[in-house]
Amino acid sequence: MKILLATQKPFSSVAVNQLKEIAGAEHELIILEKYRDASDLENAVKDVDAMIVRSDKVTAGVVNSATVLKIVVRAGAGYDNVDLQACSDRNIVVMNTPGQNSNAVAELSLGLMIYLARNTFSPGTGSELKGKKLGIHAYGNVGKLVAALAKGFGMEVSAFDPFVEDSILVEDGVSPLKSIDELYSVNDIISINIPAIPSTIKSINRNILNSLKKNVILINTARKEVIDETDLLSAMLQNPGIKYGTDVMPDCHEKMKEFGTRYFATPKKMGAETEEANVNAAVAALNQIIDFFKTGNERFRVNK
Repeated sequence: MKILLATQKPFSSVAVNQLKEIAGAEHELIILEKYRDASDLENAVKDVDAMIVRSDKVTAGVVNSATVLKIVVRAGAGYDNVDLQACSDRNIVVMNTPGQNSNAVAELSLGLMIYLARNTFSPGTGSELKGKKLGIHAYGNVGKLVAALAKGFGMEVSAFDPFVEDSILVEDGVSPLKSIDELYSVNDIISINIPAIPSTIKSINRNILNSLKKNVILINTARKEVIDETDLLSAMLQNPGIKYGTDVMPDCHEKMKEFGTRYFATPKKMGAETEEANVNAAVAALNQIIDFFKTGNERFRVNK
């Protein structure tokens, strides 16, 4: 079986070496790293049975270039970089690896909170996390870990997630909130962990942003598309206490830089950029592919 590891942003050498060991002599692991053009991916995918990607764009063009491809696994939770319909039309299974990068993303969230609370380590008086009210928008794998870490800092944690029962939040020592409006209006710091799907794209808009407290920190380690950037710029102009930290550089990055220490974006998405997360996601992706061909297991399938 031919398996393509297509990563413009390469996995760590430790992760790649583990993949080679797992593949062994039974499977041919083809590695395409740091490629510059979509045509490179289209050529590489032509005769492979399976493909592992990170943030690489699996477009209809890529899918249509494949002749025997049966499965694509996104090494990570989000899969908006994969054309699901194109894959479904060709009977190609698409999976993700939920939870494998979660701790790395959660730790980055806390790091961004500290960085902005301390005015990006610039001269001047900052603030501490202890005693602050943290609101978590979506209590999934990442949100749950953010809550646990935040409680270690002595923060008061609440969350809104219509898909999680209140009893689960209470058991974790997290206060359930009844609405998005409540989440954004009562907290000092907000951790955004929602996926980019039709119902969430630009859902954090003027109505929500205008309800923020005077001094609030927004942390986005999810997707840039969930925030209406025009409304965010307006809110930051109208409310000089808002700070925004993100692991997904917005399209309005140059304008946002004018806010100085009130804004920070990682130069390139860094949430999963730890050796541990690299290994976890890569190994999970390959094991899912092997299991799929061996047993037909489609547990983490995300397309129809």
